[in-house]
Amino acid sequence: QNNMLDFVFAVDDSVTWHMMNLLKNRSHYSFLKVFGPKQISSIQSYGAGIYYNTLVPCNGRLIKYGVINTNTLIDDLLHWKTLYVAGRLQKPVKILTQNENSKLQAALVSNLKSAVTAAFLMLPESFSEEDLYMQIAGLSYSGDFRMVIGEDRSKVQNIVKPNVPHFQKLYTNILQDCPQVVYKHHLGRLEASIDKSPEGQFAQLMALPRTLQQKITSLVDPPGKNRDVEEILLQVAHDPDCGFVVHQGISGIVRPSSIVQSAKTILTAG
Repeated sequence: QNNMLDFVFAVDDSVTWHMMNLLKNRSHYSFLKVFGPKQISSIQSYGAGIYYNTLVPCNGRLIKYGVINTNTLIDDLLHWKTLYVAGRLQKPVKILTQNENSKLQAALVSNLKSAVTAAFLMLPESFSEEDLYMQIAGLSYSGDFRMVIGEDRSKVQNIVKPNVPHFQKLYTNILQDCPQVVYKHHLGRLEASIDKSPEGQFAQLMALPRTLQQKITSLVDPPGKNRDVEEILLQVAHDPDCGFVVHQGISGIVRPSSIVQSAKTILTAG
């Protein structure tokens, strides 16, 4: 009852959506409402491309809701451009309603597969099911400055521990398709042995979302060298610190979007 409910609405046309919402729920908006739907949509496009109305009373409790363009969401799910909403969707959520958008459906699955691949690269050779979910749940907090100032540092643990069955529901199909993972059904747990050979790690690096590959490339490749991505990822695959490099790449995606979104909150929350 005391937790704030967090909604995300993926909409096809933000300007029209805000125009209608301003007519219906003007009080949800900060002073920005005076600038109208076009300006609100313009502010929405900065950072992670999501506009939040916060501290909205609804049915006796407080909610916040974010509005994101469907295409922006699909882009983030496929390529991890900001990992802001894609990161939320790597954790158990309740999808209230969904239209038949096959591109969005495919992107949601792709995001979960990418989360597993990135987690495998950062985990040791063998690990528990809970370790895997902790790693996945922590992806979108890597480099998030709010985890240093303000946010509860045990947040990731608090998300995973009470929700293991929900994580299982989300990831079981994907994990069953992974040759490295063995489900011990009689023990009710997963056992994995990840291929940490350079060849195995290279295959996983090549399967990562495009933005993360680019971030890793810019971390490893000195300016002026201009080697191709494949060559650099092969070098990273041979590096004993491969998992750390992946973690640094994810931090490089999350940090800028978390800062811009928090700055936007000053305006959007009023």
